[in-house]
Amino acid sequence: MNDKQWLSLLGLAARARKVVSGEEIVLKEVRKKQVQLVIVSTDASTATAKKMNDKCTYYNTPIRVTGTREVLGQAIGKRERVVLGVIDQGFAKKLISLIDQ
Repeated sequence: MNDKQWLSLLGLAARARKVVSGEEIVLKEVRKKQVQLVIVSTDASTATAKKMNDKCTYYNTPIRVTGTREVLGQAIGKRERVVLGVIDQGFAKKLISLIDQ
């Protein structure tokens, strides 16, 4: 996986206001079926990772576990972030393909 590519695309999506961050906000958007992709940091707590995985499975939302909380936060120009939600279908598809490489 080419970290630099997907991280810069994530930053672009954030600048386009197509990224929501924070566990509760992302969960709310997943329930409303607004989120096209959920990204969870590799250093998220077990409880957080399980909760996000369960919700995404139930609502049929793609989820990827990658990057540390520092890396995810830095990519979107904020402090540490454990959970991110991408609300744009185009950005989500491209991010999934880049992360899965």
